[in-house]
Amino acid sequence: MKKLALVVIVCLMAAVVVIAQGRGGRGPAQPLDIAGNWTGTWSNYNPNQTASQPNVVCAKLDAKVAKNGDVFEATFEGDCGRPYKYNIKMEGRQTGNAVLFKGTADLGAADGGVYDWIGRANNTEFIGFYTNAFSTGVFTLKRAPATP
Repeated sequence: MKKLALVVIVCLMAAVVVIAQGRGGRGPAQPLDIAGNWTGTWSNYNPNQTASQPNVVCAKLDAKVAKNGDVFEATFEGDCGRPYKYNIKMEGRQTGNAVLFKGTADLGAADGGVYDWIGRANNTEFIGFYTNAFSTGVFTLKRAPATP
């Protein structure tokens, strides 16, 4: 009986450890560093044509992200019939293993006016969704290869 009770206690203790690891026993998330160079694409949708597939407006998008206190500053650059370059400030906070961000920027009347956007980034991908008065879209970036 004593051996059986000891085995039951050991099994219960092992079960408690396994359950604790599954419920956040992995420890705190490591700080992420999303600063650096990113490259990818962006596309947009017309909100009035919800059944249509996205239009790849400008397949080339480069971004450089830097952290300044609690704010991330990103420079988005590419060519969409003409070269463009936008400096955007975005609020970001780490939640688990991702940085969640949001921002609002006025790109001027010629480029669609005021945009709102949200997204997430981790060590390997940077994904965002944007909207303005005329369109809605998505951008998807990966870490840019290191230049020699």
